[in-house]
This record gives sequence, C-alpha cells and structure tokens, in this order.
Amino acid sequence: MSSPNSNLQDPTTTHHLSPSDSKCHLLDHDLTLMVGQSVSLTLGNDSLLIVDEGAMRKPDPNKVTHSISLYNVLDADLSATSLTITYAEHSGKDDVAVNALQYPIAEDETITAKTWTANLINLAYRNALRHKRLKILINPFGGKGTAAYLYRTYAEPVFAAAHCQLDVQETTHSGHATEIAEQIDIDAYDAIVCCSGDGLPYEVFNGLAKKPNAGTALAKMAVAMLPCGSGNAMAWNLLGTGSISIAALTIVKALRMSFDLASVTQAGTRTLSFLSQSFGIVAESDLGTDHVRWMGAHRFTYGFLVRLMSRTIYPCDLAVKVVIDDKNAIKEHYNAYASGAAVTSSTENATEQSEGLPTLEYGTVQDDLPKDWEVIPAETIGNFYAGNMAIMSKDMPFFPASVPNDGLMDVVMIDGTISRATSLKMMTAIPEGGFFDMPDVNIHKAKAYRLIPREKQGYISVDGEKIPFEAFQVEIHQA
Repeated sequence: MSSPNSNLQDPTTTHHLSPSDSKCHLLDHDLTLMVGQSVSLTLGNDSLLIVDEGAMRKPDPNKVTHSISLYNVLDADLSATSLTITYAEHSGKDDVAVNALQYPIAEDETITAKTWTANLINLAYRNALRHKRLKILINPFGGKGTAAYLYRTYAEPVFAAAHCQLDVQETTHSGHATEIAEQIDIDAYDAIVCCSGDGLPYEVFNGLAKKPNAGTALAKMAVAMLPCGSGNAMAWNLLGTGSISIAALTIVKALRMSFDLASVTQAGTRTLSFLSQSFGIVAESDLGTDHVRWMGAHRFTYGFLVRLMSRTIYPCDLAVKVVIDDKNAIKEHYNAYASGAAVTSSTENATEQSEGLPTLEYGTVQDDLPKDWEVIPAETIGNFYAGNMAIMSKDMPFFPASVPNDGLMDVVMIDGTISRATSLKMMTAIPEGGFFDMPDVNIHKAKAYRLIPREKQGYISVDGEKIPFEAFQVEIHQA
C-alpha cells in the first residue's frame, strides 16, 4: 500500500481573515454548512475551513480561523442533534493524535448536514478504500522489543477512529508470520499490516507464496508496515515516514500499488525478496551485528565502520543480465517514470495473475548460465548490493533510481580495494544524494544475476534475513 506523505499537512494551520475575506467561502451552499449559532464549515480542495462568524464581528477583525487538511480527516458522524468530525492532529514534529470537533445540528438542517457530511468523507478519502479490513501482525521481539506497546499507543487509535476492522495477532516464533500468511483467507482482509522491521513483511510475502493460488494471493493481498523495527525500509519507501502514528494515518488513506518482487533460488529452494539482496560489507554489517541490536538503526553504521577499517574483500563469481549500464540512461529511465507514472487503486490485475508463482524465465542457480549474461570480474569486490526499492533505512536512499514496478532491479558493485577515505565519502554521500554519481560506484539496471561465493564462510542477506552462504540466483518479477 502506498500514499505519498507529501499530502500530510498540519491540520490546525491558522489563517488571518478579514470579514470580507471569509464571505467568499460561503457562496457555495453545497460546500458550506452552518452549525451552532455562527460557525461555518467550508470544504475546500484540500482542507476544511472552520470560521466562527460571531467572533468575526467583534472589534478584532483578524480572527484566527482553523484549517484541517482533508487528508487528516478520519471520520464524520452525524446524529440527530450533532456532528462529530474526527481527525489526526499533529501532536509533535513526527506524530499525530486523534482529536474530534463536535457541533450542534438543528433539526431542520439534518438533510443539509447529511449531504455535506457525505461530501466531506468523499473528499477526505477520494479513491482510498474506507473502513479497511486489516490483519495486524505484531512482532514482540523485533527492534527494541516494544512493537506491541508502540502499536497500541500510536497506531490503534488512528485505525479505530477511521473504523478499520482490526484482527490483531502477535507472532510467537521465527517463521510464524509465514505460517499465518500461508493460511490466511485473502478474501477476508484488504491488507496485512506488519508491526515490525523488514523481517515480518519478508515472512508474509513468502507465506503468501506458499499458497496454492500464490499468484492471485500476492496480487490481491496488500502488505504494509508500521515501523517498529531497526531498519523499517518498507515504511520509508511506501509510506514516506518512520513515525508509527503517521504511518497508520497513511495506511488509512493509502491506495493499492503493485511493485516488483524477486525470486531467490539456491540448491533446491526458492524464496521471494521484496527489498534487497546483499553480499559483502553490507551483508556483514547487517547480519553480523545482531549482538548490538539494542543500538537500533545505528548498528548498521557501527558494523560498516568496523569492517571498513579492515578493507575486506569478498571474492565471488558474478554474472548479470544487464538491461541498462549507463548512469545517464538510468537517470533518463527514472525521470520518465517520475514524470508520468501514477499510483493506481485498481485491483483488476489481481484476476489476471497465474494461480502459482511466476515462471522462472532464467531457470535456477543450478541451471546452465544463460549465454547473454555479462560475466563481471569480482575477485576484489567489497560490496554487492541489489535493490527492488530506493531506501534501505532512514536517510539511506542507496538505490535512488529504483522504480517500483518496472521489472528491473538496481545492482550496485563497489571494489573492496578503494581507500578508506573514499569509502567514508561514499557513506556520507548516500543521505546527501551524491552517491549515485561517484565514479567508484558501479550501477546497472538488471533483470537477473547469479553470484557464487569463493570463500567457505560469510553472510548473504535477503531483505535483512540470513540465507545459506552458497551460490544463489535472483530474478525480478514485474508488478
């Protein structure tokens, strides 16, 4: 599920209006409702304007009025005597809290108020599905172990105010989310929401992949995240935030969006990846730092710096099905998407999917290497990183040219013999946006690749999860 967070506004923005200015908002009676003695509620294109006309006639003409972003409106309830508008109000820089306004409605205004309230809700949700049916999975062991508390404190009130139907379940062991997703009734829910880091979505996708109708399940069942873990990449990419309450609001207002998944094959196994695969320093920094998980997202930086000092190399055999290998061409590819693509809420594609998983166009890692793949020298590789999404953790847009559903993955390769100073510059350049253009950063748009480690021990990370340290092949599946 996805909804650009740029629409999120402070719902209590103030405006200074003179009495003559305010009257222009009262011309269209379908958009304005008078409540109480003198309060007007006016629907704009993106906000609800609240003006106390009685106060406007007092000596101070610059009465402060309130504007609530329609994006933040959660519900409006009309009874025989009153109208209650529930909305998400900013309670801090990175949080929202549920608040409500209540106004009396005269008996002879009930029909007018009913029409106005329906208009308010239609504008507040537009194409977004209302009253979403959400399967909430909480990983009580992820991150700092506070996911259950964070959910109930910051997310549940937002979902409840929007009248979402909630089915909450805590996972009890590794792989539990996979078991739940494998057995879930895909017609009973609109989305699975993971209160966790990126590990739970990884399990959910692979659980849906185990269903007999895996193709249909993956196309129909939306998956979203409340950022309660260490990395929270899925939330940053799809919801644009690391705030749990704002993520909850975004899920309430979110539209469905298709995005690419990748198959990872090893000896006799096939798993799905929604985020990334890494080999080398990034995998080591991720999987080799579980002992300092208490550091949160900072453990990745810690692991990177520790390994950087040793200038370790990770020799392997590497072959890639390259589609675009020129950085300017990659930028053009991304710009074409950014200027013309639109998020859709359509579910029509769900019925067009095959029942099972997509066919592997390039076979598995056990098959002969396709002849049109490019063999890339990797004897001194320091970092191999392939991504389906742009952001790997907060302030880390490692794949800034990534496109959600173009059927291509971004493959980054960095030689392990570059200087420590250059490596540090690369690290600081990622959040600043200069990483992509650095000459020592090799980037390809690819459909598939095969990597065979030459060492006997090490780490391979898929969506932050450890897989066996052996040869693997990855192939992307569009949308």
